[in-house]
Amino acid sequence: MTSALKAGAAGKHRVPPAIELRELRKSFPVPGGGVVQAVDGLDLVIEPGEIVAFLGPNGAGKTTSLDMVLGLTRPDSGTVEVFGGTPAQALAVGRISAVLQSGGLLPDLTVAETVRLVAGMHANPCPVDEALTRAGLTEIAGRLVGKCSGGQRQRLRFALALLPNPDLIVLDEPTTGMDVEGRRDFWNAMRADAARGRTVLFATHYLDEADAYADRIVLVRAGKVVADGSAAEIKNLASGRAVSATMPGAVRSALLAVPGVDQVEVRGDRIIVHTADSDAIARYLLTETTAVDLEITSHNLESAFLALTTGEN
Repeated sequence: MTSALKAGAAGKHRVPPAIELRELRKSFPVPGGGVVQAVDGLDLVIEPGEIVAFLGPNGAGKTTSLDMVLGLTRPDSGTVEVFGGTPAQALAVGRISAVLQSGGLLPDLTVAETVRLVAGMHANPCPVDEALTRAGLTEIAGRLVGKCSGGQRQRLRFALALLPNPDLIVLDEPTTGMDVEGRRDFWNAMRADAARGRTVLFATHYLDEADAYADRIVLVRAGKVVADGSAAEIKNLASGRAVSATMPGAVRSALLAVPGVDQVEVRGDRIIVHTADSDAIARYLLTETTAVDLEITSHNLESAFLALTTGEN
């Protein structure tokens, strides 16, 4: 077979991305005139089987982008493809489902009745008992939805999202309202579900969730992708380190005047100096000041997030 024919055959069998967004734009009118550009030329490709955290500050365009992936909002321009087709096509055959921050749940039905009712709307649903178990709802299956906590309702939305046996699950702030234990249990269930080969795209304000559970992190700012990589790669994109020390009576303005200091935080007797030259700052603190208990640390995901999405260093 010639190379051209081989290339053609490979193209025919190429697996399309789970999500492919190209030059995506969406704006909204604001009272008094003008528009807000929520998404501004966003490009993103997610392959089948990836677990991707979609992060950004409030107003970065995360929820609008997710709404376009789900077909809830039409883009002004650009393209949205889910498994090579439109979001509507993926939804029609149960290849995509979502856990959103809110959504209509009937308070007078029990948890199990709700799952059973929605299961009846799908051609080949996941068994109700299995969905309840995977969402951690078995013990409260007989509870009225109106008596459930916010975290329990989010778990119920997760159970409903599992019913069509989707290839892609989109999660928008899925653990809102959950306590620490609830968040842990939810993500353990989500990780186990993802191990079955599903693609997961989630937005969250809990950066520790992204750090712990995502294979890949996508940071957005002003409707555009500003960083894309593993948690370690994202942390490395934010230059500099932090030098902290105990220094009673530290004056922030005096430390800011030291060459190489980018930012200074004073927390009681503890100072945190952000710098691109940690060795020089450590030497200065130890030889020119009364600082003790010195510690040098690299950026964590939170500081990298702030540096990359707000311009802070």
